Amino acid sequence: ATATRCGNTVLNRHRAPASRHLRLLGSVPNVRARAFRHSATEIGVEGLAVVATSTTSATTLAGLSFNGLDDITPTSRGLLLEAQRGLAFVVECAQAKEFALVHSLVGGADGGRIFVRCFDAAMNVRENLAGDALASITTLLWNIPSKAWTGGSAMADASLNKRMTVRLGPSVAFAQIGIVGFDGQIEVEAIRLYGLPEAAPALLCGTPALPIGQREFAAEVSWDLPSLAPGATSLLDVTVNGARQGDLAQAALASSTRFIELDAAAWSNNTVRVMARNISPATFDLGAATLSVAARKRRIP
Repeated sequence: ATATRCGNTVLNRHRAPASRHLRLLGSVPNVRARAFRHSATEIGVEGLAVVATSTTSATTLAGLSFNGLDDITPTSRGLLLEAQRGLAFVVECAQAKEFALVHSLVGGADGGRIFVRCFDAAMNVRENLAGDALASITTLLWNIPSKAWTGGSAMADASLNKRMTVRLGPSVAFAQIGIVGFDGQIEVEAIRLYGLPEAAPALLCGTPALPIGQREFAAEVSWDLPSLAPGATSLLDVTVNGARQGDLAQAALASSTRFIELDAAAWSNNTVRVMARNISPATFDLGAATLSVAARKRRIP
C-alpha cells in the first residue's frame, strides 16, 4: 500500500511462445487523420476520449469523457493540445491490470505527462485512493481539480520516462489512460496502448455505455406518416444524442414505397429534423415503419 512505483510482472511459461508477447489493445497511429469536428469549436479523435485537467464537479465515467473539446488545434501533422487538454483510451480493467502507453509528439519532441483516471464497477470515479494507480518510471501525483493521477514530471528521453507501465489496483474496474499537456502545449502525433497476453480487455469508446470518440451517432424510431397529398410534406424531430449543427445527416425509412423522399438536417444540439415528401401523383397513407437517422461529424481538411 505504500508503493509509489510499480515493478515487474511474472509471465506464465506454460503459454505458447506467441501468447507471451505484448497485446496491442488500441492504436491511433495518426491522430490528425482520425480527428473530426464535434462542433464549430470542439475537436475529437475517433477511438479516444478527450479529457480535461480543469476543475470539475462530474463524478462518472460518462461525465468525465468528452467526444470533443475546444483548445485543440489541428496542425499539418498532429493536434496541438493546450496544457489542460488530453487524449485517453478508456479501458475495462476488472481483470487486466497492467498496461503500457506509447505516444509520439510531432518531431520526436519531449513533453506531456501520463494521465490515469480510475473508476469503480458502477463507473463512478475513485478519488485519491492509495494503490489505485502506479507507474513504472514516475510517481503518479493526485490532481484534485481533475480527479485524476498525473505523472510527477514531463516525459522526456533524457529522463528515461517516455515509455512506462501503468498498474491499476484490484478495485479499479474502468480507467482512462492517456497523455495531457499539463506543463504547456503538446503536439500529439500518435498514441498506442498495450496489455499483457493473458487478457484482452475491451475499449469502451463508441459503445452505448460510452458514446464518445466516434464520428457517427444514430437513432431509430417508429414513424407513422399521415396521409400525404402529392407534394405534401411531414416533419419529425428525432433525438440523436451527440448531434451538433453542421453535422452531415441522413435518414432512411423501412418501407416498400419509392414515392417518399427523405431529407435530414442536424437541427439543433442532439436533434435531427427529418422531412418526408410525397413525390408521387397520388395521395397515400403509409403504415408505421422504422425510421433510421444518423448524424456524422465532419473530418478536418
